[in-house]
Amino acid sequence: MRDVNAKPMGPAEWGLLLGLSILWGGSFFFAKIAVAELPPLTLVLGRVALAALALHVVVLLSGRRMPLTREALLAFAVMGVLNNLIPFALIFWGQTRIASGVASILNATTPLFTIVVAHLLTRDEKASGGRLAGVLLGIAGVAVMIGPGAVGSLGRDGAAWGELAVLGAALSYAFAGVWGRRFRTLGLDPLVAACGQLSASTLLALPVVLLVDAPWTLPAPGGATWTALLALALASTALAYVLFFRVLAVAGATSISLVTFLIPVSAILLGSLFLGERLEGPHLAGMALIGLGLAAIDGRPWRLLRARWTGPPT
Repeated sequence: MRDVNAKPMGPAEWGLLLGLSILWGGSFFFAKIAVAELPPLTLVLGRVALAALALHVVVLLSGRRMPLTREALLAFAVMGVLNNLIPFALIFWGQTRIASGVASILNATTPLFTIVVAHLLTRDEKASGGRLAGVLLGIAGVAVMIGPGAVGSLGRDGAAWGELAVLGAALSYAFAGVWGRRFRTLGLDPLVAACGQLSASTLLALPVVLLVDAPWTLPAPGGATWTALLALALASTALAYVLFFRVLAVAGATSISLVTFLIPVSAILLGSLFLGERLEGPHLAGMALIGLGLAAIDGRPWRLLRARWTGPPT
């Protein structure tokens, strides 16, 4: 039986998903800058700690209260591990060995993992032919858009472990998308949910970073690194997770995972608008495939076309 609280994404949810893709699209770029001077675990701690602090201020000013029940704390802790600590650390570490473009391709496997995980662990998000076809189209679109050079570099230059790390992050995101469904049943506000999971991530990461990296012994980072870290924390994390939990609460784990298809699209569009980069044929072809994949997973465009083709019932 399908969860009565879930519903197809409307224009508002698609708009939030697009905004989320822009915020997360910049995270690969910011991470590539910051990881040049900061170890991956220290960067993870800085990202989640600054984001948690920002969200606590917003929660306080908005008059909301953080729940302290056992169920809520457990949900925050597990989500913090699955949606922050594991994937952030794996992606940051992976980007010390592979390019950001390759990382974004591998990150786009998240919907495929999510469909499998949701099929196995939920009752109302079972895999269908349309969803599977949509995921495959989306992955093909990302590969076409980034280009054959990036795809062809996979497995060479000692990058295999970096590639596996990013794939591990995608799998962790898939489990996080399914686990995050329980925030809906707990009745948690999206802002509170984001603040809670980032706070849990900070508390869990702190002793590990102190033990492994001893950050007080590291050289002071430069201005570019501080700027990238702030952008990661405030835009690509704090604000992004508010949007993430909003879409997840309405549309479910599989729908929220579609953002991984849009991240490379937003990166190319931003480069074209602000950096003078030119959109070429592979970019347009990739975006077309991604659009077809999104339509296949959502299902409504096909139902509308079928209804127009067959006409009203007689």
